[in-house]
Amino acid sequence: MSVTTAPEETSGSARREAWAARGRSFAGLVRRVPFTATVVVLMVVGGLVTGAFWSPLSGRPDAIDLAYGPPALLAGHVWTLVTGALLAGHPVLYVLILGLFAVAVGWVEIRCGTRRTALVTVAFQLAAVLLTAALVLALAATPWAWAARLAGDLDTGFSAGMFAALAMGAATLHAPWRFRLRLVLVGVAVVGLLFLGGLADVEHAIALALALPLARRLAGPTAAPAPTSGRVGRRERRLVAAVGLVVIAAIRVITVVVPVIGPLGDTKDESSVLEVTISVVISLLIAEGLRRGRRPAWWAGLVIGGFYTLLGLVVVVAVVYAHITHQVDQLELIGLAIFVPNAVLWAALLVWLVVGRSAFAVPSRRALRRRGPDGPVEGPRAARTALHTHGGSTISWMTTWPENRYLATADGIVAYRVHAGVAVALGDPVVEPERFGEALTGFRTLAERSGWVPCLFSATAGLAEAARAQGWRALQVAEDTLIDLDGLEFKGKPWQAVRSAFNRAGKAGITHEMVHLAEEPRAVVAQVRAISEEWVGDKGLPEMGFTLGGVEEALDSEVRTGLAIDAEGTVHGVTSWLPVYGPEREVVGWTLDVMRRRPDGFRAVVEYLIASACLTFQAEGARFVSLSGAPLARSDRDPEAAEPVLDRVLDQLGALLEPYYGFRSLHQFKAKFRPRHEPMYLVYRDEGDLPRVGIGIGRAYLPDAGVKELLALARTDDGK
Repeated sequence: MSVTTAPEETSGSARREAWAARGRSFAGLVRRVPFTATVVVLMVVGGLVTGAFWSPLSGRPDAIDLAYGPPALLAGHVWTLVTGALLAGHPVLYVLILGLFAVAVGWVEIRCGTRRTALVTVAFQLAAVLLTAALVLALAATPWAWAARLAGDLDTGFSAGMFAALAMGAATLHAPWRFRLRLVLVGVAVVGLLFLGGLADVEHAIALALALPLARRLAGPTAAPAPTSGRVGRRERRLVAAVGLVVIAAIRVITVVVPVIGPLGDTKDESSVLEVTISVVISLLIAEGLRRGRRPAWWAGLVIGGFYTLLGLVVVVAVVYAHITHQVDQLELIGLAIFVPNAVLWAALLVWLVVGRSAFAVPSRRALRRRGPDGPVEGPRAARTALHTHGGSTISWMTTWPENRYLATADGIVAYRVHAGVAVALGDPVVEPERFGEALTGFRTLAERSGWVPCLFSATAGLAEAARAQGWRALQVAEDTLIDLDGLEFKGKPWQAVRSAFNRAGKAGITHEMVHLAEEPRAVVAQVRAISEEWVGDKGLPEMGFTLGGVEEALDSEVRTGLAIDAEGTVHGVTSWLPVYGPEREVVGWTLDVMRRRPDGFRAVVEYLIASACLTFQAEGARFVSLSGAPLARSDRDPEAAEPVLDRVLDQLGALLEPYYGFRSLHQFKAKFRPRHEPMYLVYRDEGDLPRVGIGIGRAYLPDAGVKELLALARTDDGK
């Protein structure tokens, strides 16, 4: 005898089991965030008991007994510090307040622990409310109408404590998310204070002003390791500038649609729809240019930001002068509530653009069309064409990067950059070797006609020989580390470290994939960006874009990327490889560029990635792999060097760069792959150029370096 279960009964049982599983998951989450859960429950109970769920507190006679603020505290209703924190001023706000508090403070509680989160949230909520009341009452004694209005306002909610908790939570994050969260918090607080100016906005600003400087101490052992430098990557600088400009444009629209009474008066914008539309469109176009790192967009932002900042200072000075001379009644302050806050935001953007100017070095498309002796050059596209035709050295692919300038030659190009009046060409001209002399002559003529000092950095021995024949000087400044792939096998005692890396990767379930990064899923690209940006933020590595690229360069369709990925799709390490072309578009080798690993990944991931890439390229028929030159790191002094002065300049530059890039340490690391070395040279006219050449190369490597560091490179004698 058999019993058949009805399909409906089976389906109902499955649904009940699914709901039970969700219930268990929710209960487990609640147990992890007892403080957040308790506050949310108390908010719901408070809303039901007081009727705040369906009746706004504003205008109710018992509002002063429930909400906190200057009037309640002056009346001695200190209990409102508790009751007000558990209520919302309007029924519609309950959804927003409950949701934000549950998500934000719950996240902080998971990262920092219940006791720490509860203490910080409650303490900073009380401190912000009390200090705001004291500040507002003090300002209310002045003629400032805004302060007088706030002195009669009441507020509700736990938002000030939430801001402080998020400031502490940000300290537990690694770069770039730590910086991003802090920037969002400060941005929300500043924009709210400048344009809205409500009691809550003042509380948020005070809570952040108190919590941000103490965030690492508040987070205690849960804080992420302190960054060795406050450096921000190129992509981050571009993104922040673009978002900042979009925010300014959005505020322009909001003040037209929903004007409010802010700290400086009515924010109503009298501009026409056409004026606002044109302003917003221009801002968005500039923002897109900033996102791409375009130099013209940087200049546009600089000019507009400088104009608004200067005009804002003039207005502030005029208002202050009118107050001092008691002529305020003769001053017509139309649009002041919009203009001054906008000037503050533009001033902040202006400072950001100036400080991060090196991130906006990509020329416009028109500027990429440079005219050389033989006609126009289509920038990076011409560099690619020349490489495909003539081939190049192990670093020639870097001539395709958009920050370069270009000089056309008879059958190729010379890529160079100008720093501190020095035209620095990177590597060899991309021409047939027998035409090196013509390319050198053209480059020298261009530089001297423009008032620049010409030099070529990381040139090959072939170019150095051709240059010496024309009267140039050449000195070894680096060594290219090459692994010949023909017959390569990681066998024997010398390769023990590499085999250990393979074994560790196998035990951890990590595999190597050689891909084109631009074709990978967004989740993978996002992980690669996060690893790179965390490296920049926490290790204090400035992104050069000179002889070292980044994720943007790795996204090129001709660049290969090696990924160490585990079974769950987590990227543990990444390398990028630049193609080395021979004649007729044949790829003869690959050059290592990006080399990054996840901080919590297995330690030998870089060795694993490099060795795996060697085997992959070997199977594809490549002849060699270059682990890239270690600039300013040499095994031995150049025996032909007759310029001890330049040696000292290069040593000084190497010492400056070592804390950032560890070139000399990397040189030692690469030795475990048993490479052969080929010299790389600096080619220059004569010793009279040495001080400027040293400064120019230093600026190329460290575009944000100070005058003191660069002047140190120009010293020609010890003690001078």
